[in-house]
Amino acid sequence: MPSFSPFDTTLWHATAMPAPATGPLEGRVKTDICIVGGGYTGMSSAIELRKRGHDVVLLEAQEAGFGGSGRNAGHCTPTFSYFSLDELRKLLGLERANRLIARQTAGADIAARYIQDYQISCEWKQNGYFQGALTPSRVERVRKKADAYASVGLDSGIVDAEEARRLTGSSRFYGGWLLKQGGHLNPLGYARGLARAVLQEGAELYTSSKVSKVERQGQRWHVRTDQGVVDAEKVIMATGAYTDGGWQGLDKTFRIKKVILAATSPLPEGVRARVIPFDGTMHDGRGDIFVYKYNREGRIVASMFPVGRRGRDLDFTREMLMDRLRWLHPEVPETTRWDYYWTGELDMQRNTIPRLYALGPGALACTGLSGRGVPTGTMLGGILADWAEGTPEPELALPVERLKSAPPYMSFAPGMVLRWYNLQDRIAAMRDGVELPPHA
Repeated sequence: MPSFSPFDTTLWHATAMPAPATGPLEGRVKTDICIVGGGYTGMSSAIELRKRGHDVVLLEAQEAGFGGSGRNAGHCTPTFSYFSLDELRKLLGLERANRLIARQTAGADIAARYIQDYQISCEWKQNGYFQGALTPSRVERVRKKADAYASVGLDSGIVDAEEARRLTGSSRFYGGWLLKQGGHLNPLGYARGLARAVLQEGAELYTSSKVSKVERQGQRWHVRTDQGVVDAEKVIMATGAYTDGGWQGLDKTFRIKKVILAATSPLPEGVRARVIPFDGTMHDGRGDIFVYKYNREGRIVASMFPVGRRGRDLDFTREMLMDRLRWLHPEVPETTRWDYYWTGELDMQRNTIPRLYALGPGALACTGLSGRGVPTGTMLGGILADWAEGTPEPELALPVERLKSAPPYMSFAPGMVLRWYNLQDRIAAMRDGVELPPHA
């Protein structure tokens, strides 16, 4: 049985809107489509399928948003984390890649529409996403990204050092990429709001209902929990990194990658006017990323991947995070502390885009969001609804593959990639004669 990181120690657990009243499945229910997993992917799929007139039952082992959907950093950046758009077109083929690009780049706008339509209280702000260039030579790299996303219709552009300082309050950047569609939110508040939307649309949502077995009986599927069974025509497994049984081998399709997150004490209003004044999502631009933003209380919420001592030594990790933050923003008071510290799990796989796996006639699994949870999980509902309605596989925005385990090297490759990125960052800083961040 997997051991997941604590849920009730997060900032979001302390500040999110209450969860809707739900309970476990008891007895036998019949439906068109059974969805397993109450995260963004499962809930957006339920919403989209109900809008199209299908009966839906959604099962969640814990509570809606228990997994990555309720404990991520809350960034909603509708981009791809690893591949360029041209690389995606080579990987997936032009037509399919363009369909996926259209879906992913609309992810933040879809989230904004859900939030408006269902009146979700989740601290939503769509003020943009900024990725900085900490060395002169990195300006061209972010320019290419800005141009690529502008070419597919996003409000995306490069800013110079002066504009970067006006937006971010930091003098460390030589320029940067500003993507105006980017947003941020309270991720658990959003997840609980989606749960209410699922119920509002007329789907059945059962929590504390861990799936023990999914089996084919005749022309239908039986999805079993400890206290009940769902009799369904089709099944969607959407459990992501928090997969715990249900379908043999599904948890082997990815490797768990930890992420560390922390939230400061609230910053004084005068400081907030000088630190991230545009109140968007900040990415320092290094390959070994440091990403941060405000919550509604004026706390800075920061995230990084663990590597070396970072993540293992809590005192060092807190010190390193604060040193990095104050290096970028010296205005942050020395008395600022990290009030919250937590970790989460990502379902990382090599291509860093979601994977769809055929499990049998009318049964599909989706894993491998690889840390792009809010926009990606939100937009996946439309893709999974297309599949459930019988869209031919070549016309889907993602290919449907046979179930297969992630390669063994994925157990160590992400950590090696982070170290490689860090080395590249160091070389770029030395070449350009620029100061390195602390602990870099």
